[in-house]
Amino acid sequence: MKNLNKIFKWTMVLLLVVSVVILVMGFLGGWKDGNVDTLLFWAYLMVGLAIAAVVVVGLVIGIANNPKSLVKMGIGLAIFAVICVVAYLVAPGTPAANLTIEQPSASMLKLTDTILYLTYFAGAAAVLAIVVGEIRLAITNKKG
Repeated sequence: MKNLNKIFKWTMVLLLVVSVVILVMGFLGGWKDGNVDTLLFWAYLMVGLAIAAVVVVGLVIGIANNPKSLVKMGIGLAIFAVICVVAYLVAPGTPAANLTIEQPSASMLKLTDTILYLTYFAGAAAVLAIVVGEIRLAITNKKG
């Protein structure tokens, strides 16, 4: 377990260093087309790694603690997949306004809009969870 923590620590340091290098390249290069594409692809990779890590860790913990909890996790993944598909279908993929360089491809615009919509949804869900949690806590404490 101790070695696993070291692996996680150094992996996070490596990802942070790569992120900073890409960011500095963008600032020094003037955010030209290639630099922006690199930054976007890195962001997509980070989101994908985060999702994969949550799924893998959830599977390992679920299998170790309670194999029946895998059904709940499967339902959660199915709901997440539906949300992603809906966000993709709703995303307009319209060209960027006032862009002085060549427009990104239509698929890149659609994917970027999808990620933005998923971010908006996650932010709204987080705020809703905080509000509902505080209300529930207030009700529970008042009864006790």
